[in-house]
Order: sequence, then C-alpha cells, then structure tokens
Amino acid sequence: MTHRPELTPADILPWTEYARDRAEHRRRITAIKRHRRIEVGPYVTFYFESFETMWLQVQEMLHIEKGGAEQIVDELAAYNPLVPKGRELVATFMIEIDDPLRRARVLAQLGGVEETAFIEVAGERILGKPEADQDRTSAEGKASSVQFVHFHFTDAQAKAFSEPNGRVIIGLSHPAYNHMAVMSEATRLALAGDFR
Repeated sequence: MTHRPELTPADILPWTEYARDRAEHRRRITAIKRHRRIEVGPYVTFYFESFETMWLQVQEMLHIEKGGAEQIVDELAAYNPLVPKGRELVATFMIEIDDPLRRARVLAQLGGVEETAFIEVAGERILGKPEADQDRTSAEGKASSVQFVHFHFTDAQAKAFSEPNGRVIIGLSHPAYNHMAVMSEATRLALAGDFR
C-alpha cells in the first residue's frame, strides 16, 4: 500500500491505460476499502480515505469526464486534501437514506452534524475537523448528505490507536443523531497503517 501525502500528475495513468485495466484497478481498491468502512447508527457510514482510494477517485473522474491534462489539475486540487497526512485519519461520511422524503426530513434536522464526529481511543476523544472547502450545512440548517472530516492525532493517540486489539470507538454526538460504533480489529489495523 502507498503511504504518500498527496497525488501528483505522475501518479495518474493515461486514459487508455487506465481504461484497459479499469476493472482490475477497481477490484484492487474495493478490496482495500472493505476494511475502511464503518456504519454508525441507522443512516451514517464512514468511509476512511487513503492515497489509493483518492487515486481511484481521480482516475474515475478522468475516465468518465475525459477532461485530459487540464482536468488533472482540478481533480488533484479537489481530492488531495482527503489523502491522510502523517498523524491523521480522513473520512467521507455519508448520510444514506433511500426514501427521498425521509432523507429530506432527516437532513433538515442534522445541521452541523459535521462538527460532532469523533473517535475515542485510550479514553481520549479526538474531535473531527470538517473539510473547509465549503459549508456542508445550508443557511437553513440542512446538512449535506456527504461530509468530509479530518481526525488529527497526537503521537501518543496514534500509538494507542495502533496497539493490537485496542478498543476504538467512532461516533457522532449531534442531538438528533447520537450514535457510536466500536471499530472492528480489521478496520483498526487497516487505518493504523495511515499513520506515518
């Protein structure tokens, strides 16, 4: 697995080369993603990002939109902030509700949910910091169904997180969505590899 803090144009495959092996690339990254996903409560799923997941995202955007070299710059600017850098974990969390009426009603109650994400390890709570590229809660207080959160760890917290069989909890403490989940050992192990 690659542990670099950002993608460069040199990492990006030409369109034809990526297209030729697209199914294999997607299969490989899907295997990586398997242990980087955690459901919290009935509607939220955290997807922890990595160099590889963001590489696939950029390649897929280029594959679909066919924007060439000009598009590469924009995609790297958009997705490099989500590559973990050193002592951090980065997650996309999605509020996933199939029914459009229920989704609208729930999102209207979850304004500011991005400010309430946390990870607990060794009795300490690490608060998530929302990605600052844009507001993820509307002026009316409606949450976006897609949120991006950074968890910054101290050296001691990263060490505790990396201890085998350590108990790690992830959650949201929003008044309208107060849920937690215990991270599986396979997920903890996969995410511990993000610390450098």
